[in-house]
Amino acid sequence: MKKTNYIPPYTITSEMVRLVAEISETIGRFSASNQIDQTPILRRGNRLRTIQASLAIENNSLSLEQVTGIISGKRIIGPPREIQEVKNAFAAYELIESLDPLSEKGLLKAHKILMTALVDDAGKYRSGGVGIVKGRKIIHVAPPAKRIASLMADLFSWLKNTDAHPLIASSVFHYELEFIHPFADGNGRMGRLWQTLILSKWKPTLAYLPVESVIRDRQDDYYGVLSECDRTANSTPFVEFMLEAILKTLNENIFTDQVADQVTDQVVKLLNVFDETPISAFEIMKNLGLSHRPTFRNNYLHPALEEGLIEMTIPDKPNSRLQKYRITRKGVNTRNKH
Repeated sequence: MKKTNYIPPYTITSEMVRLVAEISETIGRFSASNQIDQTPILRRGNRLRTIQASLAIENNSLSLEQVTGIISGKRIIGPPREIQEVKNAFAAYELIESLDPLSEKGLLKAHKILMTALVDDAGKYRSGGVGIVKGRKIIHVAPPAKRIASLMADLFSWLKNTDAHPLIASSVFHYELEFIHPFADGNGRMGRLWQTLILSKWKPTLAYLPVESVIRDRQDDYYGVLSECDRTANSTPFVEFMLEAILKTLNENIFTDQVADQVTDQVVKLLNVFDETPISAFEIMKNLGLSHRPTFRNNYLHPALEEGLIEMTIPDKPNSRLQKYRITRKGVNTRNKH
């Protein structure tokens, strides 16, 4: 790879330094106690969450349950294109361990897998002009197609030779790829995939960190900060945004994964009883096939309540005859991982 003098415009800020330090400390603290290690089930669950969230950002309507079914080989009713997007994304993310983040050929290979049967030029840079439209307004006009080869070569050369911290370098690369918009379609998905790839070579655990879930929840902010960087020709705000997203995802998933590892088979069975409707203790026992109330309370109900996996509908009156229980978001996440 030919070395160039190109340096993407961004500024190291005190906020970046703080976030990098906090992310590194969080990973180090839990790695030291082996608490960040994930079982295959948890890794698979996080990968499916990553795929569902990344595609949802691109208006794919399939739920996490549907995505899980597709990857498990079940027949799922949904738009054929969206189902194909799920299959492609899973295949692309499964390649992460074998891909080289410094390889431009690897980027094209990943795009081909990600966009197979979705676009005619999968695995190739675009040959025409492209812009990003929101509503009736054009919010970004990408560089002309004839400049893509040189721009991408410069970007990969910078990535290979930079001494920037991987957390920062991966975020800068992500932004620069979105700015160049080298593909006719799939640029957002590729930017997020490639940042994950870069980070995974720094810390392998980050290959399974579903940062896309946080981006999906802050989608307007994600696109807003991209537009801000376009206006100022500087990726600093985007880098800070991504570092915040990584830290938030780490804090959410480390603790959730610890709980998921610790819950008993009985608690998992209890979580599987719930849907969106609150139910009584009697109904839970009936669905579980239990008749001994002390066993139910000690081995099923109380552990789930203590871990925050379920909650009471009348918390200030725990013994109310009208008391029912509903599954929490934490409970749903834990259930999805088992």
